[in-house]
Amino acid sequence: MIAENALPSRRSVMAAGLAAMLCGVPPVASATCRTWPAWDDFARSFIADSGRLIDPSTYYGQSTSEGQAYALFFALVANDRGRFDAILRWTENNLCAGDLSTHLPAWQWGRKADGSYAVIDANPAADADLWIAYVLQEAGRLWQLPRYTARGQQVSERILAEETVVMEGLGRMLLPAPAGFQPDPAHARFNPSYLPLQVLRRLAAGSVSAESAARWLEIERNALRMIVESAPRGFVPDWVDYHAASGFNPVPDAGGSHSSGGNNGKDSDIGSFNAIRTYLWAGMLAADAPARATLLVRLRPMVDRTMAAGAPPQRIDTRSGTAEGAGDAGFSAALLPLIGATAGGHAAASQRARITARDPGARRDNYYEQALTLFGLGWADGLFRFSRDGLLRLQWTCSAR
Repeated sequence: MIAENALPSRRSVMAAGLAAMLCGVPPVASATCRTWPAWDDFARSFIADSGRLIDPSTYYGQSTSEGQAYALFFALVANDRGRFDAILRWTENNLCAGDLSTHLPAWQWGRKADGSYAVIDANPAADADLWIAYVLQEAGRLWQLPRYTARGQQVSERILAEETVVMEGLGRMLLPAPAGFQPDPAHARFNPSYLPLQVLRRLAAGSVSAESAARWLEIERNALRMIVESAPRGFVPDWVDYHAASGFNPVPDAGGSHSSGGNNGKDSDIGSFNAIRTYLWAGMLAADAPARATLLVRLRPMVDRTMAAGAPPQRIDTRSGTAEGAGDAGFSAALLPLIGATAGGHAAASQRARITARDPGARRDNYYEQALTLFGLGWADGLFRFSRDGLLRLQWTCSAR
């Protein structure tokens, strides 16, 4: 692991090799639990002993609730209880005012202008909150620890109470954060990549009441509608505006930040660093998931564009289909599940070879790219799958420790 305020050291090369792009892999019983060397490399590069994930691409190596949430997921997939507990403890103590059951995590933490380290932006990020609620419930189930299950349910209920809204002409939907994304009852801004359908379905199944379950399923239906309606040419935008009178459309003016509901100054109608995760979540849906067939058809143009160019576009105008640049290796990894499901194993292998050639693990300044790579390659290598109802299927079965 790395020191609290130091940039991470060079990672070793992640293991490569072709893997079958399977539709589903059941848990495999084993006398010893499977390890994940790529996760160990990632953790040594980006996670401090305290459990804080440090993003070296940000000012003074800041931390985000997204990074903490992804790290929790990877630690669970790797059956890494030690790091899992440290990551969760740091998240609760520093992003949640010491109590995750009563405070959703602040979005951003790091060095302030006076040199102190503390919360920089207290507005939560709903995607991180979803993953934290999901991972805690799955950790409770897989590690047979009811306290994690209960904590995940508490986070899930708090998300429903603080980050969802009933929109005119639509119904209940998840806002990207409690503040800054709903100018009026008929208008709100959403982020498609914040809403993995398998996560929403699992939160419904694990809800503490029938009412909460119904709300999560309503959000799942509306999230699918958002993806389909905002990507008429098959390319998903980073941000989407909803108006009761006109439905979902790419954001016409995307300035600002997470708290202001913007897109960090990117051009309008663009799909890029946010949107790439939407393809990742869709490709990882279970073969019998209700939304899978619809999304495979809707998002196939992104697969075709990637295969024709040899690489995913770094940016694409979702209205015209005009693409710019070539995405990094993390983009290729994020598309592996979708490419395998639509174009087949040979097409996925070409992107796998691109990832190996670019070797994202050899750099120490690319937390987000490496996180996408862990998701994509971990799935491609069969380390995890999602069931129809969002249950996490792993290649280890171990008793609680």
